[in-house]
Amino acid sequence: MHGFVRNSVSNANLCDGLVQYRVLFVKLFMQAQDSADWNSDDDLDLQIDNYQSSPPSSPPAAVPSSDELFATLVDMGFSPENIARAIDEHGPNADTVVIIDAISKYTVNCEASSSKSKTIDHFLAMGFEEEKVIKAIHEHGEDNIEEIANALISSAAEESPKIKEEEDIEWSESDDEKYANFLSSDDEKVSDSSSENGNQLRSLMNMGFSELEASLAIERCGTGEDVSIADLADFICAAQIAREFDEFHADPEEQKPNVKKRRIEPRREPRSSAADDEPLRLPNPMIGFGVPNEPGLITQRSLPAMARMPPFFYYENVALAPKGVWDTISSHLYDVPPEFVDSKYICAAARKRGYVHNLPISGRYQVQPPPKYTISEAFPLTKKWWPEWDKRTKLNCILTVNASAQLTNRIRLALEPYGGEPPESKKKYVIEQCKKWNLVWVGKNKAAPLEPDEMETLLGFPRNHTRGGGMSRTERLKSLGNSFQVDTVAYHLSVLKPLFPYGINVLSLFTGIGGGEVALHRLQIPMKTVVSVEISAVNRNILKDFWEQTNQKGTLIEFADVQDLSNEKIVELMKQFGGFDLVIGGSPCNNLAGGNRVSRSGLEGDQSCLFYEYCRILDVVRETTKTMRRS
Repeated sequence: MHGFVRNSVSNANLCDGLVQYRVLFVKLFMQAQDSADWNSDDDLDLQIDNYQSSPPSSPPAAVPSSDELFATLVDMGFSPENIARAIDEHGPNADTVVIIDAISKYTVNCEASSSKSKTIDHFLAMGFEEEKVIKAIHEHGEDNIEEIANALISSAAEESPKIKEEEDIEWSESDDEKYANFLSSDDEKVSDSSSENGNQLRSLMNMGFSELEASLAIERCGTGEDVSIADLADFICAAQIAREFDEFHADPEEQKPNVKKRRIEPRREPRSSAADDEPLRLPNPMIGFGVPNEPGLITQRSLPAMARMPPFFYYENVALAPKGVWDTISSHLYDVPPEFVDSKYICAAARKRGYVHNLPISGRYQVQPPPKYTISEAFPLTKKWWPEWDKRTKLNCILTVNASAQLTNRIRLALEPYGGEPPESKKKYVIEQCKKWNLVWVGKNKAAPLEPDEMETLLGFPRNHTRGGGMSRTERLKSLGNSFQVDTVAYHLSVLKPLFPYGINVLSLFTGIGGGEVALHRLQIPMKTVVSVEISAVNRNILKDFWEQTNQKGTLIEFADVQDLSNEKIVELMKQFGGFDLVIGGSPCNNLAGGNRVSRSGLEGDQSCLFYEYCRILDVVRETTKTMRRS
């Protein structure tokens, strides 16, 4: 048990908000035999912070004998004196949780004359080093249990070694394929789980979490009435945040290159120039060939000869990929150098992305109406409550998860004791959390995460684009976090409007929620044909709804799996519709994202290797286009 607690403490960023580690985990350990029947709606429209548990569906496990209970509690680090006192006070047949609560009360509410030594024992039993415990007590006083715990947790998190793969989850589930597979086979997946946690597993999977994420959360946090679905969801969200930490928590100008380099042997000939051996470097500022609101506009570039051939192609992925990834992407896309753009120069939220394309760059223009450029412009109602000491004007990258109610309550509690400006330590903590989770101010001392409709606005989608149609809030967050920033993409695609006044045929790979299609629509470029390939059924429904609601006159054809789009099928579609004018898409970034510490294996990863499917399909389209032109 001690080892379990130590591991949880050393990875505190995955369990943010669980202050009473020892008491909670012991309760869970002792209730491991109990079953809980959790409410779950089939409509998937459940909120992370609003789950309630129903009464247990099966009788509790047999109560252990007093001798067994005494031995177990001693093994867990409780003092024999407190164990004996609690059993004597409540009786040998008392519920285990009652005994543990009593012991914990004795430990925390000790007399002043002995509080220091008992406080030391309390934290030593949790697995902290004695030297650090004594230092924290001297700094914060023996009565400030919470402050001591926070200091020890912070110290442990800073000094924790690299997470071992055999100890922690590989948080690299596909944002599309495996997610859709789990949703389509809930009954089969849950039936393989034990009766003790099957209902919790089902509820978490209905919220959109993968079976792997849900299973590990249950294993780490336990089962029983004392662990709500909200607690388990918070655990998973914290883990997801940890793997994406680099991109959204860093200052928008800060770059954290990863020295790890794993590459797949390229299918094209390597570049001959010695200068090409130098790895690509991210520009600062990250404005590509220019953005509407910044100087430094470039209107001419020289494309390799192979890239000048039709059709146009446009590929997007995360800028902060492992070293060598963008070299490989460029070499497989006809040696076209990437254009790196951070959307903070276009809208109110940062989004560092690389774009490889053969589009013209002269004559770009901004889609109308233009996006709001600052937080206050995007959300004017927050001005009333925005504290002067919060100097943010931009939000960080929009991600797939959101802050919990427990976190926003901790922020409120941190600020409420101060009528005016809080001390520097409190301001630092609050600002750090606000940046990390993209919180905005909605009342006095009230910081709140962005709602999905606010994310839609920041990303350039129409309001309610992802709302309804069987899509839960969690699914909306995931889909929006993986989408294009529409205004940025529209700025790049704007050069197509004079080239295709009567409409365009589009092959859309890894479509997501249709960011490319929304950009073309906002540019008023008619879409004659869109062949979309997207693994997620809910995302396909979003594009279909958008197509109908905007009264598109063209043809929409949807495929589920890019690997099922065979070369023969591509040729057939091109002959049917007269070819494709644009091939657009962004393959999964699961194995490229900066915060993925376990499976950040670059383009060799299980999901990010789908980049090569984009290349395969693009090659077939280009070769077929040449054949069709000759004939």
